[in-house]
Amino acid sequence: MTLPDALSGPAGADHTFQVDLRGLVDLLSHHLYSSPRIYLRELLQNAVDALTARHGLAPDAPADAFGIRLHADGSVVRVEDDGVGLTEADVHSFLATIGRSSKRAEQITEQRGDFIGQFGIGLLSCFLVADEIHVLSRSARTPDAPAVEWRGRGDGSYSIRTLPTSARPHPGTTVTLTPRADAAEWTRPAQVHALARTFGSLLPYPVTFADGTAGQAGPGASVNPEPAPWARTYPTPGARSRALAAYGEETFGFTPLDTIELDLPAVGLQGIACVLPETVPAGRRHGHRVYVKGMLLSEQAEEILPEWAFFVRCVIDAESLRPTASRESLYEDDTLAAVRDALAERLRAWIARVAASDPELLSRFLHAHHLAVKSLAVHDDEILRMLLPWLPFETTDGHTTLDEFARTHRTVLVTSSVEEFRQVAAIASAAGLGVVNGGYTYDRDLVHRLPEIRPEAVVADLDPETLTAHLDPVDRETELAAAAYLAQARDALAVFDCDVALRTFQPASAPALLVDSREARHERTRSRLAREQQGGLWGDILGALRQDAPRAQLILNQLNPLVRTALTIDEPELARTSAEALYGQAALLSRRPLRPAESSLINRSFLDLLAHALRKDS
Repeated sequence: MTLPDALSGPAGADHTFQVDLRGLVDLLSHHLYSSPRIYLRELLQNAVDALTARHGLAPDAPADAFGIRLHADGSVVRVEDDGVGLTEADVHSFLATIGRSSKRAEQITEQRGDFIGQFGIGLLSCFLVADEIHVLSRSARTPDAPAVEWRGRGDGSYSIRTLPTSARPHPGTTVTLTPRADAAEWTRPAQVHALARTFGSLLPYPVTFADGTAGQAGPGASVNPEPAPWARTYPTPGARSRALAAYGEETFGFTPLDTIELDLPAVGLQGIACVLPETVPAGRRHGHRVYVKGMLLSEQAEEILPEWAFFVRCVIDAESLRPTASRESLYEDDTLAAVRDALAERLRAWIARVAASDPELLSRFLHAHHLAVKSLAVHDDEILRMLLPWLPFETTDGHTTLDEFARTHRTVLVTSSVEEFRQVAAIASAAGLGVVNGGYTYDRDLVHRLPEIRPEAVVADLDPETLTAHLDPVDRETELAAAAYLAQARDALAVFDCDVALRTFQPASAPALLVDSREARHERTRSRLAREQQGGLWGDILGALRQDAPRAQLILNQLNPLVRTALTIDEPELARTSAEALYGQAALLSRRPLRPAESSLINRSFLDLLAHALRKDS
């Protein structure tokens, strides 16, 4: 039979997938969940959802009418809730069927948005720390419902039996785990208590923990004794601010420069953003603590804020954000995008308020986070108008604000690179030119937008012609006397495509200035390589074009005593060596990376000058 015949033959019988539970647990532990510790979060989440469903049946009951009780004594871990419970049919349908959630039952479908979990696989996480899960439950939907016991084992088998109501006098569910020896790290009493506080400190229902120690009375220690700090009432606004700052310091380990309240009623989001007191290295993004309906989702969520907002760390609790299947991150959907945009707007509003009303705080904020603000100002006209004049820049007057710099210099010149700024800074400053270092991220673009805020300001790119135009020419007599030396210097430096000129400029201590942009060097290198590769006629044509390529310029300072002495040298080899040494010293002062040929020239010229000095002394 041919393959098409086989495909067109009678349909075979339907089969169901066979699930290897051990393989599925391994998949969860190594690929879905980040750590075995999440077993307790899943148990808490199931308990909270059960309580939510119970309140759906008893809507008039106070919030603390039903609760969750945790117990860990080293031999067992137990989580008990007063939730909606399960019937025997529910147990068969939901505990014994992987991927189906009891929260999808028809009776509570309309409440689905109130639940934390949506995927129906959370209970399997218990197999990360135990080989057997024991569940005892009694449904609140049927008054006389019996108790139901379910035991699930890691090999995929389970058993169910019905027990009298006395086995569980009140509705709800108890989950008991007997930890494996290799899970002791996550099931010790102190660890269980710590995990409960980590995951459940903001839960809306009372949660208590007991470790069975002798003399322990009552239900145990409260895991969430107080509501979230932003949900409490305070006698004064100052008391509220101090409480939020203290919570931020306790959570993140630093004293916030300020705290920003985050409140988006449309998506049920509340929380705070803590402004970091110190500079954050560029590119580093801090994670944020994100809760969904009071349950900790992630301590390192980055997706909740835009990239430019790396100057804050947030704690938020949201109702409408959708967790992924692992419930350790957020699902990227339209709701998350809208929340991110709304939170970004809150941060912009805080910056605007501080700029308008608190100059001292603004100064401290900009001192620490000017890079973040610059990245925002590039794309945000409102922030640009508010803060550009106050942002610090590196200039020939030192680090100063553009507002102050523009008042001193009628024309603001801006370089295209850090290297170019370092080449010209000292000479430009002595010549009275106002130059801003535009080589850092965002700076050049922002300086060029200064006239939008200060119409009287003039901004222009700094080019070699602008600088050399401010250097004073020497008189004709001096130029003629130096002609022979300048010719020899040009010949010595021709290999670097460098011209040589004589000028006078301050400071007199600077013997020479090397004017050479990165773009010009790249263009000369490209032209040279193209000419070498083409050869023949094309090489000659490219060689002719290369004559028009931008050249470097070594400007000798006639006010410098060393230069004046060099101009009088009448020995050709010594003249060439001195010109090479001046070029090398100017290249070093520019603090740009040296090419191998330049490093070799600096070494050779030093040794030649040393040899000449030794011969002269002998």
